[in-house]
Formats: sequence, C-alpha cells, structure tokens
Amino acid sequence: MDRSAPPLTIVSATPGIAWPALPDAPGAALLAILFQLEQSQWWPTERLQQAQRRQLSVLLSHSRDRVPFYGSRLPRDWPDAADATAWEAAWQRLPILRREEIQAADASEAMLADALPPGHGEYREVFTSGSTGRPIRAVRSQLWELVWSAFTIRDHLWHCRDLTGTLAVIRESSAGKAAYPQGDTQQGWGFSSAGVFETGRLVSLNVTTPVDQQLEWLVRQDPDYVLSHPSILARLAAASREAGSRLPRLRQAMTIAEALRPEARQAIEAAWNVTVADVYSTREAGYLALQCPDHPHYHVQSEGLRVEVIGEDGQACAPGETGRVLVTPLHNLAMPLIRYDIGDMAEVGPPCPCGRGLPVLTRILGRRQNMLRLPGGERRWPLLSSGDLAGLVEAVPPLRQYRIEQKALDHLHVALAVTRPPSAAEEAAVIAWARKKFGAGFRVTVEAMAELPRTTAGKFEDFVCDIPESG
Repeated sequence: MDRSAPPLTIVSATPGIAWPALPDAPGAALLAILFQLEQSQWWPTERLQQAQRRQLSVLLSHSRDRVPFYGSRLPRDWPDAADATAWEAAWQRLPILRREEIQAADASEAMLADALPPGHGEYREVFTSGSTGRPIRAVRSQLWELVWSAFTIRDHLWHCRDLTGTLAVIRESSAGKAAYPQGDTQQGWGFSSAGVFETGRLVSLNVTTPVDQQLEWLVRQDPDYVLSHPSILARLAAASREAGSRLPRLRQAMTIAEALRPEARQAIEAAWNVTVADVYSTREAGYLALQCPDHPHYHVQSEGLRVEVIGEDGQACAPGETGRVLVTPLHNLAMPLIRYDIGDMAEVGPPCPCGRGLPVLTRILGRRQNMLRLPGGERRWPLLSSGDLAGLVEAVPPLRQYRIEQKALDHLHVALAVTRPPSAAEEAAVIAWARKKFGAGFRVTVEAMAELPRTTAGKFEDFVCDIPESG
C-alpha cells in the first residue's frame, strides 16, 4: 500500500466561503478532536494515563450522582487524579460490570443517566449483536458519537486512505436494503467522514448474499477499499483466486467484527496483493483498538476509553500475557459502562517501535466462552495453526469452510462447508484429525453442508463452545 498521505479536502458549510473551508459546528468540533488526537498519540504512557484519570474522575462523579445503578456502587470520596497511586488503588477496588447485570430487566433503565450535561445532545439507542444469543441494549449520547467519528477518521488517516476513492462494504443491513445484484450506493463514506471531508462513493451489499454473488458484485464495483468480516474476505479471496478474478484498483482490505486469524490475513493479502487493516470495536463501547499503521498489532484508543487486560487473579497482565478485557468508555455519560467485562480475551504487547504511547495488544483472541473446555475444568484456546488447517484440508479435500462446536465436555461436532458430500473415509479422517488435535477422549461427529450459517449480524466463529458457563 502507498504510505504517502493523500490530500484531504475539507467541506465548507459557510455560504460564500470555498477556501479555506469553514465547516459547521459539529464539523469544527470533530476537527478540534482530531487535532488533539494527532498530538496525544505521541504522548508518553504516563501523560496519557493522567489525562485518562482526569476524564474518568468526571465520569465517576456523574455516574454516582445521575445514574441510579451506580448510586451505591461508587464511593463518594475519590482521590485526586494527580495522585496516581491512590487513584489507581481506588479504581482497582471498583466492581467489574458483567453483561448479565446490563441485561437484567430491573437494571436496564437504572443504568441510564436521568440527565446529560449541556452539549452532550440526545440519547441514542443501539443493540449489540449478541454473539452469545443474548443481545444487550446500549444507549449513547450524540457527543459520544462525535468522538466515535473522530476515531473512524483517525483509522483512515493512520492508513493513508484516499477518501475520494470508492469504499465497498459487505456487512449486515436492514431487510431489503443492499440486496444483490445492485446493492446500495451513496455519495460519501458515511457521516463520520463525509460530514467534514470530501469523500467518494460508498457501495454496500448485504452480508447474507452468497459468496459467488458477492464476488461478482465486488468485481463489478472495482473499489479502492473493501470492508467486511475476516471470514467473508478470506472466502472472497479464495473464490477470486479460483475464478481468476482481479480487483485492479484495490488498495487495502479492512476487517471488522470477528477476530482476525493470521491465516485469514495471509490469504487475503496473498490473493489481492494488498495489506489488511483490522479494527477491534464493539457497538456498546466503540473503538477499543486500531491496527498500528506500521505493524500488525493494535493500539488501544486511550483517548476514548480505558482498556484493562486482567488475569484470573484480577491483576493487570504484563506484556506476553493473556487475560480478560475490561473497558470503560470515557465520554458516554448517557449509559456509563465502568469496568465492563466484554467477554473477550486479548494478549498484551510491549511498547510499539513506532513511538506512539498508546498501549499495545498483540492479539485479539475472541470470546472467552468459546475456549475449549476440558473435563478437569481447564480451558485452552483451540487455535489452529497452518499445519492443522493443512491436515484438515488433506482429510477432506472438498472443504471450503469449517466450524467446530463443543457440545459437551467430551463431544466435538465438526461442521463442514464442502463442494461435494465427503466419503465415509474422509469423514473418518476428519474424526481422526480432530482427536489428534484436541484430544483422543473426545467423541467427534461430522456434518457436511453447502454453506455454514452465520449469526444474525453476519458474524462467523470457527470454534463455538455450547456448554453453559455453569456447566
């Protein structure tokens, strides 16, 4: 990818002024945030943490006074943000917020602020996709959405995208919209970018469209950038190689919503000869981390939220260690989420050679409940290496996609998307492969189908643990 920064054209909203552009009030506020983000990304860690503590202190005071759920959950006396030792000790004593607490019927309204400070705008309601089958309601403010827009543009700027190009998006959409063969087309890359900058076309297609039709549509659109789930883009990359299809203008693939596996990144980059830029975000908390423009790891977006990665002992993980992800958005005063356990696991990394002071996550491992459960209570990540995948393809050559579901402590179900029904010998080879990979004590069943189903949000997980947490 060309790392030279393309020119940006700011849209003027003031009659009689074309240049220098004068944007409207929200546009000016967005540019003010971007100006500060350009500086703060280079701050040392200590300065970032002190600025975070200042904003978190404001958030805590508001939550205690205006949000019923936190009235008795937060202490009335709180250390000064300048006293790092006392402040952090008090923070560690705060209880962790569980998903079940948000979902509780009696807590839903209790988590909303009874009023917002001036300038925060209206309440905006969204629902998470609910990868566990239990979506949650989240409420955000208009100001929070403004900050969210700033991080969207930061991602574009970090990766030197030409905003005047065509962006193709394959993701969930409202019923009847973005349907094949035409999809949907709009001028501008959405309110985050198009409200301030001159941008090109945004073309979109519903994620439930069959892969062959997705590829035909994508080739026809000939975009400069494509954004979708990693599993979607990996399938498209494989299909385009098989069909000999080319995307001559494509400059970068952007991945969202699922954990990006190394093999998926490699497949996409090899098929289309472009880089892949991943985004780690959730609907309820916003951008957690963006891929570094110089390295494949991620930078926590510390100006927008505090991210903690903690071990089983509740202590912060050191570089190289893996733990649970807790998030606290800094600017959503409509429905504060304080030390919210989002259910993900991630690996902490050392400081980045790029010089940014933003914390590093080396890997996003995905949902904790989708770890392999062993009879003795142990959990481990069921990650497949390139050798493991080669073994599975060798066992069943018509394989297009797979998903492994743990149905019980001793039962693994292997679902296969195949171009033809596998033979009895191939099914036996899959069973042998699974027992070698995961353990000889597992009972393994195999199911073949033309296409593996996705969640209602279009997501795909290659390993799913169906054992209840209490089981």
